[in-house]
Amino acid sequence: MRVVKLGGSLNRDPLLRDWLQLLADAGGGRVVIVPGGGDFAEQVRELQSLWRFDDLTAHNMAILGMMQSAMLMQSLAANLEQATTAADIGRVLGEGKVALWSPAQWIRTQADAMTNWGATSDSLAAWLATTLGATGLVLVKSCDVRPGIDLAELTRQGALDTGFCRVAADASYSIDVLGKDELSRMRLLLTQGC
Repeated sequence: MRVVKLGGSLNRDPLLRDWLQLLADAGGGRVVIVPGGGDFAEQVRELQSLWRFDDLTAHNMAILGMMQSAMLMQSLAANLEQATTAADIGRVLGEGKVALWSPAQWIRTQADAMTNWGATSDSLAAWLATTLGATGLVLVKSCDVRPGIDLAELTRQGALDTGFCRVAADASYSIDVLGKDELSRMRLLLTQGC
């Protein structure tokens, strides 16, 4: 099984439909999509800057942003099924479908190491891949990604959140970072099995 995180910046890109269709067509029973927060999360950043509310509140609002992105994605590809828990995801995959993760379980009442802007949907995707025992994690970004660039450099460039390498440090799964134009590479990864 592969976890595929679609960057929230794709929410405004016509390629989003192509990504969703590819994953829906070729990923049944083996793909879990993690939606990025996109503009929904960016609005939280702006409001936090204006009103100076705490990171826990911002985290919870950004999680709601990811959930809104999941709703958007499902509306564009109705054959995706939203799932919240690992058990829900297992059921959806067991039915031969693609699971679209809605991270409601990440709403927090207490701050922790993941309730800050250093841990975005990138880190949550790594956490989910670990939790599910995935064989691979693919992060799809709107920026160009040079082949062979390492995760630490992608973090320095701002393409990955600052907590990603910590969360994925002991990953037993492959990690691929793709640019938004690399649909053919994703298709190849899907044909290599999960």
